[in-house]
Amino acid sequence: MYQLEDLLHLMGRLRDAQHGCPWDLKQTYASIVPHTLEEAYEVADAIERGDFAHLPGELGDLLFQVVYYSQLAREEGRFDFAQVVDGITRKLVRRHPHVFPDGDLYGEPGQNRLDEAQIKQRWEEIKAQERAEQAAAPEQLSLLDDVPLTLPSLSRAVKLQKRAAQVGFDWPEALPVVDKVREELDEVLQAMSDGDAVAVAEEIGDLLLAVSNLARHLKVDPETALRSANGKFERRFRFIEQQLREQGLKAEQCTLAELDALWGEAKKREMPGSNC
Repeated sequence: MYQLEDLLHLMGRLRDAQHGCPWDLKQTYASIVPHTLEEAYEVADAIERGDFAHLPGELGDLLFQVVYYSQLAREEGRFDFAQVVDGITRKLVRRHPHVFPDGDLYGEPGQNRLDEAQIKQRWEEIKAQERAEQAAAPEQLSLLDDVPLTLPSLSRAVKLQKRAAQVGFDWPEALPVVDKVREELDEVLQAMSDGDAVAVAEEIGDLLLAVSNLARHLKVDPETALRSANGKFERRFRFIEQQLREQGLKAEQCTLAELDALWGEAKKREMPGSNC
């Protein structure tokens, strides 16, 4: 079987100035980013569908993205793949002192068993220390530093809220967040009544932020939940299309009530114990 060194060698050949692949030679950090995001989502999709037969291939595609960036950086004299591996290994050893108490990857394991809450607290403390060490102006350090702007908006909302919660800026339980969701929905309705399109967009954003916060309090990942809801919508709408094809009809020929009845039938078929 091919090994990691073979993959690194392949990457070098693809980027060889004389004999490499013309497409690969044109790529830059920025041009690869869309592919990286796509590959990450394909990994997530395979896992969510339980498609473990194809998961190794999807993980390989994602790994290749890391190899690609490392090759570009090596060509520019910035860093190489070995430094990427060294960096992540050192960081994980540093962030797990309960497992590596002497900071040695191969040293004796830690004897102090911590519960999940203690591990999480220790993790956040170490990350905060790292942010402080990396800050150009420590006096201006924010808890929200290094939360990537490029994260999907729902995921970024949850990450920002988690950071703020570390200093107590958070509701103690989910029910007050439900009230906040209702409050934001009322404000959307008010903006709609006022006919203010700008305000509607702003209030919709506030509503989504409140919903993501509710999801966090209920320990639900909003991105995963929305992907699941998208999949459910797609299944049910495809069922509607199939039913209409069998009747020789097109969706645009039907009333909303007729389409909604088919939607109800699709829902019924997905219910546990359905014999449909």
